[in-house]
Amino acid sequence: QVQLVESGGGLVQAGGSLRLSCAASRRTFSTYAMGWFRQAPGKERELVAAINWRGGSTYYADSVKGRFTISGDNDRIAVWLQMNDLKPEDTAVYYCAASSYRTPTSGEYNYWGQGTQVTVSS
Repeated sequence: QVQLVESGGGLVQAGGSLRLSCAASRRTFSTYAMGWFRQAPGKERELVAAINWRGGSTYYADSVKGRFTISGDNDRIAVWLQMNDLKPEDTAVYYCAASSYRTPTSGEYNYWGQGTQVTVSS
């Protein structure tokens, strides 16, 4: 079991930047992947970005590609999400997550943070 703690959310104007951080309270055991999800009011939760420790491959949703960058530290079980050129449609609660599956789908993340609010004003 991995306890995740995330931070970095806040209010920002369109075009601004934020950096989200997430780390395990302690290294209980290795995970294969970590990622960031978001959920806006009235919308389904979606996977925004992910990093797989096996090979260091990354994934980005089309809506954020070129604007967001995910990075991680496998030893610390930690991930960061650098969000640039933020848009009002990026407004959502962002969740850090980790998976014990080797190549997880968005439905196979089994450890979660508490969520942090990101609000982008126009």
